[in-house]
Amino acid sequence: MPLSLMTLSLVDSPVTLKEGLKILERDDYRCQYCGLDGRASFENALTMRVDFVVPRARKGKKEPSNLVACCTPCNTIKGTRVYGNFEEAKAFVLKKREELRKNWESKTARPLAKSARA
Repeated sequence: MPLSLMTLSLVDSPVTLKEGLKILERDDYRCQYCGLDGRASFENALTMRVDFVVPRARKGKKEPSNLVACCTPCNTIKGTRVYGNFEEAKAFVLKKREELRKNWESKTARPLAKSARA
């Protein structure tokens, strides 16, 4: 149930608002991959989605056992790959997040100013 930032309304989704809220509430509005707390801030709340563990593109069913609360970054990283189980998907997502973080840090690191090094 993604939110359109242009219209601030929900856009078409395979999961109804009622179904999505049930999943988010069941998972305490916490990303089941990285643990992001969707209730901690407005910005976090905007990133929350409902993820199909087995993606719809891979014949994943719309049933509670195949749906989890998920933040947008984890959902994007997970993609439409098929994993043996949820724990395998979670391990992949967390490993990839760490690789992306290290890459980002290496590209955005700024050298210390002379006065800071002294």
